[in-house]
Amino acid sequence: MTPAKTGDSVSIHYTGRLEDGTVFDSSRDRDPLQFAIGNGEVIPGFEAAVVGMTPGDAKTEIIAAENAYGPHQPDMVMVVERHHIPADIPLDVGQQLQLQGPQGQAVPVMVTEVSEAEVTLDANHPLAGETLIFDIELVAIES
Repeated sequence: MTPAKTGDSVSIHYTGRLEDGTVFDSSRDRDPLQFAIGNGEVIPGFEAAVVGMTPGDAKTEIIAAENAYGPHQPDMVMVVERHHIPADIPLDVGQQLQLQGPQGQAVPVMVTEVSEAEVTLDANHPLAGETLIFDIELVAIES
């Protein structure tokens, strides 16, 4: 069998977990993930892990933050005075909100702290700064 290479469309089953064993995503209870190698549709370390695999191959890949969602960037964390957020928006730690960026684009943020006076919002990807561990199984290659 020919191994997966750049330009191939592949179908993958995977389970992603953190170093402490917490599973953050899995395709096992749904259809396999499909993507084209080289198109940047998945994180770089995941894409690189699939190159060279043949259908039926399975492996575990440890992906450093730099090849996943990048390092956690402190400059993407902001503290906002509570009165700047409409009162009808309930704020709970872990809640996802969207801010409007300078060019009008939606910027997803997560509420990380709430006090009577201030709300801390984090625009980093929730997995930024994390080493990710993936169990990967190559189901099919469609060149």
